[in-house]
Amino acid sequence: MSQISGILGNDILWTSLSGWLAAQVIKVILVFITSRKLDFRRLTGSGGMPSSHSAITMSLTMSIGFVHGFDSAMFAVSMILTFVVMYDASGVRRSAGQQAAILNKLVEDWGNGKFNNTDKKLKELLGHTPLEVIAGAILGTLIAVIKYA
Repeated sequence: MSQISGILGNDILWTSLSGWLAAQVIKVILVFITSRKLDFRRLTGSGGMPSSHSAITMSLTMSIGFVHGFDSAMFAVSMILTFVVMYDASGVRRSAGQQAAILNKLVEDWGNGKFNNTDKKLKELLGHTPLEVIAGAILGTLIAVIKYA
């Protein structure tokens, strides 16, 4: 029972998850504003503004800094992993999404739109633009500052 109460009382965990949730809710709101459609799939989907990967990792990193010190080894490790996640989101995953878009277009143009070999269209919204990553990082930082500062 003490392990469950430990998880429930882990402010760093809940602050980090709040960063993720805030980013996902903002995505739903922005999609609604731009398309006038309420798309709840954005609550769990990747890609889009702001980056929830950046928000959750930056919330984690900043929370660790506030709780354990910005000079702690735990903060350093978390910050490095946050940079890796943000680099991956705006680099590798973004490129994979662009490649998926090209492959989908090829199937539509040359394969008569039949996705028999892939079962369905490839997911195109995978990564983030640098602006989406920065926005997620700012959001994550703000969530942690609101909690701890």
